[in-house]
Amino acid sequence: MAELTTTELDAVAQVLADAGAEVVGPLDATLIAGGRSNLTFRLSDGVTRWVLRTPPRAGRTPSAHDVAREYRVTRALGAAGVPVPAAVALCEDESVLGGPFTVAGFVDGVTVQTRVDLDRLDDATVDSCVDGLVETLARLHAVDHVAAGLERFGRPDGYSERQLRRWSSQWEIVGAPALTGLATETAGLLGAALPEQRAVGIVHGDYRIDNTILRLDAPVQVAAVVDWELSTVGDPVADVALMCVYRHPALDLVLGSPSAWTSGRLPAPTELAARYEAAGGVELAAWDFHLALGYFKLAVIAAGIDHRHRAGATHGEGFDTAGDAVAPLLEAARETARSL
Repeated sequence: MAELTTTELDAVAQVLADAGAEVVGPLDATLIAGGRSNLTFRLSDGVTRWVLRTPPRAGRTPSAHDVAREYRVTRALGAAGVPVPAAVALCEDESVLGGPFTVAGFVDGVTVQTRVDLDRLDDATVDSCVDGLVETLARLHAVDHVAAGLERFGRPDGYSERQLRRWSSQWEIVGAPALTGLATETAGLLGAALPEQRAVGIVHGDYRIDNTILRLDAPVQVAAVVDWELSTVGDPVADVALMCVYRHPALDLVLGSPSAWTSGRLPAPTELAARYEAAGGVELAAWDFHLALGYFKLAVIAAGIDHRHRAGATHGEGFDTAGDAVAPLLEAARETARSL
């Protein structure tokens, strides 16, 4: 069930009021298409709009839907000057909606999610989008997480080892038995090549064009970065690598349709990485390791989507192809890891 009942919406309105928001009438909710993890609703009281995010109501995997984490990091980053939606309310009482939820301010702008969305833009606008994306990511990585009040948001060291352990554990929950040998081999190669961590910063963990809201002026502006459920303190190089990993064609299978970010009109991963460094980002040390780990992570995410789909816990179309992405992503991870 992906709808919110009248009783639930009344309870959400009370949570908003308790957080200091003015709600002038009954709320209505519209499910926003495109989410592959948390459910996302646009709320309105007829005057003001908000966005509510909550985990799926069935088929959840541990730590994969941490909306409370999103709330805490966006509240801190908004004060640090990173473009994020305004953090309005957090409710961790699962009796209200069956899981925790957050409410954020609605951000006006354009989302570029699909190939069709991207193809509406001319080449100059697309290029400006890329500049805005890499500049915003570099700005995020420059934030002092301690000064921003996020000193307890994650351990600053040992990021790669923790990520490998986390996603290997996730695989044990959601992975297909037929691919477990490949996953185990890949994890072993990565574990034998763990690099020294040279930089520390706030890591988004899911950064690409469709997790931003854009204003298509000249130049393009990133109005907000969204979907922070995988964020932590760690190695910023991993964030850049995953952004580049998402350029793999298998992302279309994960998302269930041709995506903007896999388009041939966008720069190749090597150029994306170079533009990030030119924008003032951190030095991309141990680059091939982080690419391999990124492929492995995306493979496990795809396996998790497929797991929820088979459990009947997904809503809408486009979830039935995620399982087909797992093998090519694991193979890309293994081949990259073999070169380490």
